[in-house]
Amino acid sequence: MINRELDADLKTAMVTGASGVLGQATVRMFLEEGFRVVVHDASVEALNDFVSKLGSLATRENIYPICFDPTNQDSVSTACERIQRDFAPVYILVNNCGILSNTLSSETSLEDWHDLFAHNVDSTFLMCKELLPYMKERKWGRIINTCSLAGKTGGVTTGIGYAASKGAVHTMTFALARESAKDGVTVNGIAPAYIRTPTVELYPEEMVSMLLKYIPVGRFCEPEEFSHAVKFLVSPLAGFITGSILDLNGGLLVG
Repeated sequence: MINRELDADLKTAMVTGASGVLGQATVRMFLEEGFRVVVHDASVEALNDFVSKLGSLATRENIYPICFDPTNQDSVSTACERIQRDFAPVYILVNNCGILSNTLSSETSLEDWHDLFAHNVDSTFLMCKELLPYMKERKWGRIINTCSLAGKTGGVTTGIGYAASKGAVHTMTFALARESAKDGVTVNGIAPAYIRTPTVELYPEEMVSMLLKYIPVGRFCEPEEFSHAVKFLVSPLAGFITGSILDLNGGLLVG
C-alpha cells in the first residue's frame, strides 16, 4: 500500500528563482503545507524582500534563504553543501530559475543565446546533478522543472532562444526521469503559458485581447494554479508519474 503522507524528514523542498511570481506562490504553498523550504534567488535584494513579505508564515525552523549563482558549478556545489550542513537534505527540488527573451533569431546575439541557456538549462542541470545523489541514496525524491508552452511549440510571443532553451529543459526532464525512476525519484515538468503577472498585465490592450481570444478558457493562469500542480506532483500518490510535462495553458495546446 502506498503511504499517503510524506515522512517528516522528507518534507524539505527547494525552490530556485523564488522571488518570481511562480516561485513565490510555490514557496507559500509549501510553507502552508508544513514543509521546510530552501528559498533561492540570485538577487539578495529580491530574496530579502520576498522573505520579509512572508511574515509569520516563515520561521527560522521552516525557511532557509540562500543566494548564489545557479549557473556556476562551484557556486551550486558550495551552496548545496551548506544547505545540507546547516538546514536539511533536500528531497524536493523545483527548478524555477530562468530568464525570458522575446527576440527573433536576427536580433539574438550569440552572447544572448549562451546567457539564456546558462540560466534556463545549465542552472537546471547543475541543481539536479548536485541534489539527485541525496534523493537516490534515500530512494525517494521529486524534481519538478518549470518548462513552457514555448518549449513545445516554438513560442507564440517568445523568442527563439527562450523557446530552444525550454525545449532543452523538456528533453532533460525525460532523460533524468529514465535515469532516476529505479531509485524512487520522479522527474516531471510543468509547462505554463501566460501566467497572470505584472509583465503580462503591462501588455498592450490589443495583445491581451488577442491572447485571451485564443486561450479557450478565456483568461490567464493564476500563479496559485501552478503551485497547486507542484503540490500534486510532489504527493506520494503521484509516484507513478515521471517523465511527464504537465500542460498548464488553458487549452491553448491540446493533445
